[in-house]
Amino acid sequence: MISSKEPSFRQSVDMMFSRAVAVMDLGPGLVEKIRVCNSTYTVRFGVRLRGKIETFTGYRSVHSEHMEPVKGGIRFSLGVNQDEVEALAALMTYKCALVETPFGGSKGGLCVDPRAWEANEMEQITRRFAYELIKRDLINPAQNVPAPDMGTGEREMAWIVDQYARMNTTDINARACVTGKPLNAGGIHGRVEATGRGVQYALREFFRHPDDMAKTGLTGGLEGKRVVVQGLGNVGSHAAQFLAEEDGCKVVGVIERDGALWDDAGLDIAAVLDHLRATGGVKGCPVGSFVAAGASLLEAECDILVPAAMEGVINLGNAARIQAPLIIEAANGPITAGADEILRQMGCVIIPDMYANAGGVTVSYFEWVKNLSHIRFGRMQRRAEEARSRLLVEELERLSADKGLGWTLSPDFKRRFLTGSDELELVRSGLDDTMRIAYQSMREVWHSRPEVTDLRMAAYIVAIDRVAQSYRSKGL
Repeated sequence: MISSKEPSFRQSVDMMFSRAVAVMDLGPGLVEKIRVCNSTYTVRFGVRLRGKIETFTGYRSVHSEHMEPVKGGIRFSLGVNQDEVEALAALMTYKCALVETPFGGSKGGLCVDPRAWEANEMEQITRRFAYELIKRDLINPAQNVPAPDMGTGEREMAWIVDQYARMNTTDINARACVTGKPLNAGGIHGRVEATGRGVQYALREFFRHPDDMAKTGLTGGLEGKRVVVQGLGNVGSHAAQFLAEEDGCKVVGVIERDGALWDDAGLDIAAVLDHLRATGGVKGCPVGSFVAAGASLLEAECDILVPAAMEGVINLGNAARIQAPLIIEAANGPITAGADEILRQMGCVIIPDMYANAGGVTVSYFEWVKNLSHIRFGRMQRRAEEARSRLLVEELERLSADKGLGWTLSPDFKRRFLTGSDELELVRSGLDDTMRIAYQSMREVWHSRPEVTDLRMAAYIVAIDRVAQSYRSKGL
C-alpha cells in the first residue's frame, strides 16, 4: 500500500529532475522551460454501445517540442489521469534524449477497461478517440507519433493508422503516424518484444563493467543469477523469457495480479505464460509454488528484481524490506522518489526506467524511419552482403585446395557467414548498439562526478543536458 505521505508519480518525476539540475549549470529560466509540460489536451467523446451512449475521457500530453515530432505511447486503463499522463510525457522527453532518438516527449491515455468491452466495441472506442486526436493534429507523422503502452498493442495501432489514413487520404507517409503496428500495416520486425529485449541488453551492458557490478556485490555474468519479475505483460514476459532462455538466468519468481509463483530451481517461463494466456492469471499453474500474497515476492531474496508492471509498486511502505542488490525498472516509475532514496542508502543499484525500458521507443524510431523511407531494412544490401561473403569463402577454399592445406570451413560457420542481415537482425543490432552507448554515457557521468551518486541521477543529467542544448540552438 502506498503511504499517504508518498509523492504522486508526477511529483516523483519532478523530484528526480530537481536532484539532477541542482548539480548542473543551467539558468533557472531554462530549467523551468525543460521541466514544465507544454500542453495537455483533454477530450471527452461519446460512443453508442449496447443501446446507449457511453462517454469516455482521454488525454494527450506534449511535454517538450525541443525536437519534433513528439513521441509517446497511448495507454488504456481506468487509472489514467492528467498527472500520470504528464509525468509519463516528461519521462518520454528524457528517455528519447538519453538514447538519442530525434523526438520530443508525449503521452496519451484513455480511461477505459479494455477487458470490459468486446473487440468490435473496443474498435469503435479506439477509432473515435483517434478521430478526436487526429483532427487536432495530435496524431501526425510529422508532429505527434503515438505507440502502444499498457492496455494497447498492435491491434489498436492498426485501427489508429487506418483511421488516420481515412482522414488524410493524400498523405503518402500516413503509416508513420503511429508505431508498434502489425507487420502487414507497416510495422517492423522486433517491435513487439523490443522493450523486453532492451531490458536484456541493458543488463548485459551493466554486467560488462566489473566496477559497476562491484557496487551490487554480484560477480560473474548473468548466468545463474536469481531473478524475480513483477508483471508478465508484454515487457515482463519477453524480458523473463530472454533472460532465462538466452542468458541462463534462473527466474525464481513471477508476480501477477492474482498472486505469484516461486521455484528455487527456476520457473519454466514458457509454461507459465501458456497458463497465463489460457486463464488470465497464475493461480492453478502447474509450474512452481503459488503465493497468494504476490506482492510479498518483491521483498524476496534474489539477485535481480525486475518490476515490469505499474508505477509506485516499490514505495515508502516496502522499500526498506527489498533484498535485491540490483533493480532494473522495466516499467515506468515503479520506484517512488521516497523509496528511491531509501534504496540508495541501503546500497541498492537501480538501473533507471528512462534507460532500461527505452527499447520500445528505440525500435519505434526504426519503424518510423522505415515508414518514411518506404522500404524494408535489409532489402537493398542483404543479397550483396551474401555475394561478397560467398566470394571470400570460395577463395579461401580454393587456396586451401591449391596449397594442399587440407582444411575446410565448417558447414555451420559457412551457413551463418553466408547469410546476409535481414530486418530483424538489423533491428536487434541497432537496439543493442543504442543500449550500449546510452549506458556508457550515463556511466561516464556516474563515475566522473563525485556529486552524482547513482545511475538515475546520471541519466537525468545526460538527458537534460541534451534537451538544454536543443533549446539553446533554438535561441532560448
